[in-house]
Amino acid sequence: MEKLAVTLGRCLLGLYFLMPGISKVTSYQAMLDYMTLHNIPMADVLLPITTALQILGGLCLIAGFRIKEMALMFAGMTLLINLGMHDFWNIYPETDQGHEVQNFVKNLGIFAGLLVMSAAQHLPQWRLAKA
Repeated sequence: MEKLAVTLGRCLLGLYFLMPGISKVTSYQAMLDYMTLHNIPMADVLLPITTALQILGGLCLIAGFRIKEMALMFAGMTLLINLGMHDFWNIYPETDQGHEVQNFVKNLGIFAGLLVMSAAQHLPQWRLAKA
C-alpha cells in the first residue's frame, strides 16, 4: 500500500505541473498578459522558462527521475509563483481577490507535498527511470 501511495502521490504532483505547462503553450498570450498584470519582471523571458520547467519537470516526476531535485525545484517555483502571481494583498482589475487567497493557500499545500516528496526518493515506489 505504501508503494502505491508514494507512486500515486508523485505522479499526481507531476501531473499538477505538467498540465499547466501544456496549457501555457496553448494560451501563451493570455498567460503573458496575466503575468504583466501582476507586474512580473521579464515575463517574456520567464514564461518560456517556466513552461519548459513545468512540462519537463512534471514528466520527470511522473517517471520517477530525479525526484528530489524536481520536487525541490518545484517547491521553489511554487513559492515564487505564490508571491508574484497570487499576491492577494494587492488589488488588480478584474481579479477575484478571494480566488487569489484560495490559490495562495492551495499552493502552500502543494509546497508541503513537494517537501515531503523531496525526502521520499528512497521510499518504495514504482518508477520508469532511476536516477
